[in-house]
Amino acid sequence: MAKSTKEHLEDTFNDLGTDDLKSFKNKLCDRKKGAGIRKAQLQKVADAIDLADLMVRTFTSTGAVPVAIEILEAIGCNEPAAELKENAGHGLPVAQSRGDVVDHGASQGLKVELALSDDWHEQLHVVLCSQQFKNQIIRENGQEIYEVKEKYVRKRLALLINNIDFDDKAMTRRGADRDEQNMEWLLKELDYQVVKYRNLSAKDMEKAVMDFARREEHAHSDSTFVVIMSHGKRDAILGVHYTASNPSDTFPVDNVYRCLNTEKCPGLRDKPKVILLQACRGGDSGRLWASDGEPDEPVEIEGDDFVHKEKDFISLMSCTPDTKSYRHVENGTFYVQNVVDVLMKHAHKDHIEELFRKVIQRFESTEMMGSYKQMACKDRASLPKLFYLFPGL
Repeated sequence: MAKSTKEHLEDTFNDLGTDDLKSFKNKLCDRKKGAGIRKAQLQKVADAIDLADLMVRTFTSTGAVPVAIEILEAIGCNEPAAELKENAGHGLPVAQSRGDVVDHGASQGLKVELALSDDWHEQLHVVLCSQQFKNQIIRENGQEIYEVKEKYVRKRLALLINNIDFDDKAMTRRGADRDEQNMEWLLKELDYQVVKYRNLSAKDMEKAVMDFARREEHAHSDSTFVVIMSHGKRDAILGVHYTASNPSDTFPVDNVYRCLNTEKCPGLRDKPKVILLQACRGGDSGRLWASDGEPDEPVEIEGDDFVHKEKDFISLMSCTPDTKSYRHVENGTFYVQNVVDVLMKHAHKDHIEELFRKVIQRFESTEMMGSYKQMACKDRASLPKLFYLFPGL
């Protein structure tokens, strides 16, 4: 039976002398490329088994070997590095993702592909929809599909908020700049003009969403995306001034919907509003992805002579309630990587709920996060129709 990544690392660490193992740990603490491991964590390491386990938990099963090789070479242990490289391989980039099981049957042999490698923007693109497919879908399901305005008349807007640097330096979201780059690229490819903010307090996040809701362009749009990435807790997103002594800097997730509902944002009435939230919702590590809302009360619907106050929303949250959402320190969050990858490859033929299902399916049996487990989930969906993006049209 082939050895696991952890077993290969254990063998390597067992073969290192006391001085070399100490140098390895010190270099791991000082590692600047992407991130290292905090000294407090390494102080708890008792033996090679503990160190191998910590490496895999921190850098994932696909990223731990390249990091180990990098450090071994840096401290002059070239022979152990070469042996590890030969026995375990360089390891695939950490953003590895399996093939989509919807499109590639097991009998065909799933080919492991990179979800988002360093140069993926140069190699890949959003698959464009054909006019023939669009015409067919409209012909067959016209009344059940949201209207998509012609490209030459519409003015699509998307809001992107990304909190990276916090007052508490220990909360710095390393790798989040990659998420911002990837998400902004995707939204522009889908023909959305991106309104972008970085490092906002809770008060500033609310103002940004409210200002976005007032934009006149929405009247000439057919849909919108709102993407917020930060630290979080159950039902709230943390502002950059959040600390143990200032726990009030939180932006309730509920306010996103309130700012964009029919009353506050009439320009988006009867138009799909896609909410993507990347944030932890608690401290449990059993699962990594969660829905960001469990409405305690039914969606408010007014009488027959009025319009629905909250309608045409769909949200995909990065983790289930009370759990963490994991982020790789170089490649960004697994959530954003998979959202971008799925929409890039399948938006030309699938409506948004099917796209979200495929994102969720990625986490059902994926091994790219090592020993961690994570599940994205939909939340607060109120789309009465199917929303196709029809990229390119």
